[in-house]
Amino acid sequence: MRIGICGGTFDPFHCGHLEPILAARDRMQWDLVLYIPAFMQPFKQDRQAASGYHRFAMTVLGIEDHAEFVADPRELERGSISYTVDTLRELRAEHPGATFDWIIGDDNLEKLLDWKSIDTIFELANFVVLTRGAAGVPPALQHRADRFTFAQNPTIPISSTEIRRRLAAGVPIDDLVPPRVSRYIQHNGLYRKAHT
Repeated sequence: MRIGICGGTFDPFHCGHLEPILAARDRMQWDLVLYIPAFMQPFKQDRQAASGYHRFAMTVLGIEDHAEFVADPRELERGSISYTVDTLRELRAEHPGATFDWIIGDDNLEKLLDWKSIDTIFELANFVVLTRGAAGVPPALQHRADRFTFAQNPTIPISSTEIRRRLAAGVPIDDLVPPRVSRYIQHNGLYRKAHT
Protein backbone atom coordinates (compact mmCIF):
# COMPACT_ATOMS: atom_id res chain seq x y z
CA MET A 1 0.00 0.00 0.00
CA ARG A 2 1.22 3.49 -0.85
CA ILE A 3 -0.04 6.28 1.41
CA GLY A 4 0.26 10.00 0.77
CA ILE A 5 0.19 12.25 3.82
CA CYS A 6 -0.77 15.90 3.78
CA GLY A 7 -0.24 17.65 7.09
CA GLY A 8 -0.97 21.26 7.96
CA THR A 9 -3.06 23.62 9.99
CA PHE A 10 -5.84 23.83 7.35
CA ASP A 11 -6.84 27.20 8.78
CA PRO A 12 -8.96 27.20 6.66
CA PHE A 13 -8.87 24.24 4.29
CA HIS A 14 -8.71 25.58 0.71
CA CYS A 15 -8.40 24.48 -2.91
CA GLY A 16 -4.61 24.63 -2.72
CA HIS A 17 -4.79 21.76 -0.22
CA LEU A 18 -6.83 19.64 -2.61
CA GLU A 19 -6.22 20.28 -6.31
CA PRO A 20 -2.43 19.64 -6.36
CA ILE A 21 -2.96 16.35 -4.51
CA LEU A 22 -5.60 15.31 -7.03
CA ALA A 23 -3.20 16.18 -9.85
CA ALA A 24 -0.37 14.14 -8.33
CA ARG A 25 -2.49 11.17 -7.25
CA ASP A 26 -2.29 9.10 -10.45
CA ARG A 27 1.43 9.60 -10.92
CA MET A 28 2.17 8.68 -7.32
CA GLN A 29 -0.34 5.80 -7.30
CA TRP A 30 -1.55 6.52 -3.80
CA ASP A 31 -4.02 3.99 -2.47
CA LEU A 32 -4.88 6.34 0.37
CA VAL A 33 -4.22 9.99 1.18
CA LEU A 34 -4.35 11.08 4.82
CA TYR A 35 -5.03 14.70 5.68
CA ILE A 36 -3.74 15.31 9.19
CA PRO A 37 -4.61 18.66 10.79
CA ALA A 38 -1.93 19.69 13.27
CA PHE A 39 -2.84 20.54 16.84
CA MET A 40 -0.04 23.08 16.74
CA GLN A 41 2.71 23.31 14.14
CA PRO A 42 6.19 23.96 15.51
CA PHE A 43 6.73 26.91 13.15
CA LYS A 44 3.24 28.40 13.52
CA GLN A 45 2.66 28.42 17.26
CA ASP A 46 1.40 32.01 17.28
CA ARG A 47 -0.69 31.94 14.09
CA GLN A 48 -3.58 29.53 14.61
CA ALA A 49 -6.96 31.21 14.18
CA ALA A 50 -9.68 28.53 14.30
CA SER A 51 -9.98 25.72 16.82
CA GLY A 52 -8.95 22.18 16.06
CA TYR A 53 -12.61 21.20 15.97
CA HIS A 54 -13.38 23.65 13.17
CA ARG A 55 -10.19 22.93 11.26
CA PHE A 56 -10.90 19.20 11.31
CA ALA A 57 -14.51 19.75 10.23
CA MET A 58 -13.38 21.92 7.31
CA THR A 59 -10.89 19.25 6.26
CA VAL A 60 -13.58 16.56 6.32
CA LEU A 61 -15.88 18.73 4.22
CA GLY A 62 -13.11 19.69 1.81
CA ILE A 63 -12.24 16.10 0.88
CA GLU A 64 -15.72 14.59 1.15
CA ASP A 65 -16.08 13.83 -2.58
CA HIS A 66 -12.92 11.68 -2.69
CA ALA A 67 -13.32 8.25 -1.11
CA GLU A 68 -9.58 7.55 -0.97
CA PHE A 69 -8.93 10.79 0.97
CA VAL A 70 -9.33 10.51 4.74
CA ALA A 71 -9.15 13.13 7.49
CA ASP A 72 -7.07 11.77 10.38
CA PRO A 73 -7.48 13.41 13.83
CA ARG A 74 -4.44 11.86 15.53
CA GLU A 75 -2.42 15.07 15.97
CA LEU A 76 -5.42 16.97 17.30
CA GLU A 77 -6.11 14.13 19.73
CA ARG A 78 -2.47 14.06 20.80
CA GLY A 79 -2.92 17.66 21.94
CA SER A 80 0.66 18.92 21.84
CA ILE A 81 3.07 20.39 19.30
CA SER A 82 2.68 18.24 16.20
CA TYR A 83 5.93 16.67 15.07
CA THR A 84 6.02 14.76 11.79
CA VAL A 85 8.37 12.13 13.20
CA ASP A 86 5.88 11.16 15.94
CA THR A 87 3.03 10.84 13.45
CA LEU A 88 5.12 8.74 11.08
CA ARG A 89 6.18 6.40 13.88
CA GLU A 90 2.52 5.82 14.75
CA LEU A 91 1.57 5.26 11.12
CA ARG A 92 4.48 2.86 10.59
CA ALA A 93 3.28 0.77 13.55
CA GLU A 94 -0.25 0.70 12.11
CA HIS A 95 0.81 -0.02 8.50
CA PRO A 96 4.13 -1.89 8.70
CA GLY A 97 4.23 -2.78 5.00
CA ALA A 98 3.17 0.57 3.57
CA THR A 99 5.22 3.15 1.69
CA PHE A 100 4.68 6.66 3.01
CA ASP A 101 4.99 9.88 1.00
CA TRP A 102 4.92 13.08 3.08
CA ILE A 103 3.58 15.84 0.84
CA ILE A 104 5.05 19.35 1.10
CA GLY A 105 5.14 22.52 -0.97
CA ASP A 106 8.44 23.65 -2.46
CA ASP A 107 8.44 26.57 -0.02
CA ASN A 108 9.18 24.04 2.74
CA LEU A 109 12.28 22.50 1.15
CA GLU A 110 14.81 24.76 2.82
CA LYS A 111 13.09 24.34 6.20
CA LEU A 112 13.45 20.56 6.29
CA LEU A 113 16.77 20.74 8.12
CA ASP A 114 14.92 22.41 11.00
CA TRP A 115 12.39 19.57 11.33
CA LYS A 116 12.69 17.46 14.47
CA SER A 117 14.57 14.19 13.84
CA ILE A 118 14.78 14.72 10.09
CA ASP A 119 17.14 11.75 9.65
CA THR A 120 14.56 9.46 11.28
CA ILE A 121 11.85 10.95 9.06
CA PHE A 122 13.87 9.96 5.99
CA GLU A 123 13.98 6.39 7.29
CA LEU A 124 10.20 6.36 7.66
CA ALA A 125 8.97 8.23 4.56
CA ASN A 126 9.71 9.86 1.24
CA PHE A 127 8.93 13.47 0.40
CA VAL A 128 6.69 14.44 -2.49
CA VAL A 129 7.30 18.10 -3.27
CA LEU A 130 4.56 20.07 -5.02
CA THR A 131 6.28 22.70 -7.11
CA ARG A 132 5.15 25.47 -9.46
CA GLY A 133 8.55 25.86 -11.11
CA ALA A 134 12.07 24.55 -11.01
CA ALA A 135 12.94 23.14 -7.61
CA GLY A 136 15.57 20.73 -6.43
CA VAL A 137 16.90 18.99 -3.38
CA PRO A 138 18.75 21.43 -1.09
CA PRO A 139 22.53 20.91 -1.14
CA ALA A 140 22.59 19.82 2.50
CA LEU A 141 20.14 17.01 1.71
CA GLN A 142 21.70 15.73 -1.52
CA HIS A 143 22.68 12.51 0.24
CA ARG A 144 18.90 11.87 0.55
CA ALA A 145 18.02 12.85 -3.02
CA ASP A 146 16.53 9.42 -3.66
CA ARG A 147 13.84 10.21 -1.07
CA PHE A 148 12.41 13.14 -3.05
CA THR A 149 9.87 13.21 -5.88
CA PHE A 150 8.91 16.52 -7.49
CA ALA A 151 5.37 16.91 -8.82
CA GLN A 152 4.14 19.91 -10.77
CA ASN A 153 1.53 21.95 -8.91
CA PRO A 154 -1.06 23.07 -11.49
CA THR A 155 -2.86 25.56 -9.26
CA ILE A 156 -2.33 29.24 -8.57
CA PRO A 157 -0.92 30.06 -5.13
CA ILE A 158 -3.59 30.24 -2.44
CA SER A 159 -2.80 31.55 1.01
CA SER A 160 -4.78 30.76 4.15
CA THR A 161 -3.64 34.14 5.46
CA GLU A 162 -5.16 35.86 2.43
CA ILE A 163 -8.43 33.93 2.85
CA ARG A 164 -8.66 34.98 6.50
CA ARG A 165 -7.94 38.57 5.48
CA ARG A 166 -10.73 38.47 2.89
CA LEU A 167 -13.19 37.02 5.36
CA ALA A 168 -12.37 39.65 7.96
CA ALA A 169 -12.99 42.30 5.31
CA GLY A 170 -16.22 40.69 4.09
CA VAL A 171 -14.73 39.83 0.67
CA PRO A 172 -16.01 36.61 -1.04
CA ILE A 173 -13.79 33.52 -0.96
CA ASP A 174 -15.88 31.15 -3.08
CA ASP A 175 -13.14 30.87 -5.72
CA LEU A 176 -10.57 29.80 -3.12
CA VAL A 177 -12.25 27.09 -1.03
CA PRO A 178 -14.51 24.10 -1.75
CA PRO A 179 -18.22 25.05 -1.59
CA ARG A 180 -18.96 23.02 1.55
CA VAL A 181 -16.05 24.68 3.34
CA SER A 182 -17.30 28.12 2.33
CA ARG A 183 -20.76 27.34 3.70
CA TYR A 184 -19.28 26.00 6.93
CA ILE A 185 -17.19 29.13 7.44
CA GLN A 186 -20.18 31.37 6.81
CA HIS A 187 -22.52 29.32 9.01
CA ASN A 188 -20.07 29.38 11.93
CA GLY A 189 -18.90 32.97 11.44
CA LEU A 190 -15.29 31.90 11.36
CA TYR A 191 -12.48 34.43 10.94
CA ARG A 192 -14.83 37.37 11.50
CA LYS A 193 -15.15 37.32 15.25
CA ALA A 194 -13.92 35.41 18.26
CA HIS A 195 -14.75 31.72 17.88
CA THR A 196 -13.92 28.35 19.40
